[in-house]
Amino acid sequence: MNSHSPIPGNTRGRLLEAAELLFVKHGYEGMSLRQITSHAKVNLAAVNYHFGSKEALVQELLSARLDRLNQERLALLSLCEARYGEHAMDASAVFGVLFVPAVRISRDRTGGMGFMRLLGRVYSDPSPFIRDYLHEHYQPIYERFFEAFARALPHLSRNELGMRLHFALKALSGVLASEDMDELISALCMGEPVSDSLMLARLIAFVSPMLTVPFDNREHIRGVEQIMEMAAAAAQAADSKVQADGESAGPRKPRGILPLWAEKVVGT
Repeated sequence: MNSHSPIPGNTRGRLLEAAELLFVKHGYEGMSLRQITSHAKVNLAAVNYHFGSKEALVQELLSARLDRLNQERLALLSLCEARYGEHAMDASAVFGVLFVPAVRISRDRTGGMGFMRLLGRVYSDPSPFIRDYLHEHYQPIYERFFEAFARALPHLSRNELGMRLHFALKALSGVLASEDMDELISALCMGEPVSDSLMLARLIAFVSPMLTVPFDNREHIRGVEQIMEMAAAAAQAADSKVQADGESAGPRKPRGILPLWAEKVVGT
């Protein structure tokens, strides 16, 4: 149970907690109202009374969990930009502004240790309902951070930057959605004294190159082309061997497709 668990007997709170736990585990499309009410130990009528629908329940959950996060992100971004002055923040610093508030919230009593997994699920869930909700409620925040990344990486076209950010955040979301926060920190610290700052620094070190490594490195492209050519040649050689083995063994009898009587006829 999360540290922000509602007071026992608070039906509305139990429904929100049940929805969060099931959403993190199964995604929006994978959880049903019946599962939510069963987990919360209330009847279906309670959802209609308190929220009206599954959609309204999840909307309230996301608002309660994400509004504060994004307010803190914007405040921290403004503070950092003011400190940098005329100089653009680098991409790693912008990633830091995205991650630090989330980790801070996950460490306080209102966030809970499951907060990072919730974020990972929110940003990786393919449901049109979740995608539309995020676009409708948080698009101005995304645009604000996109501009910060654009200033950090002025050599990238907006289209390329958008594509790179999409894959970088997708990769990060997959990690956050599937990992226990303490296990993630332990893995990233690799035996060194555990700290959120070290974990974040290394997480950012993994993700940042997805924005900065050049696409048009001819040496890398040629290396991949050579591997593909080798794979094609190996497959062709294997096919030739199978064909040669088949010809030397004579006509092959069909097995496993025809009924037994037909196999006997074919074999005579």
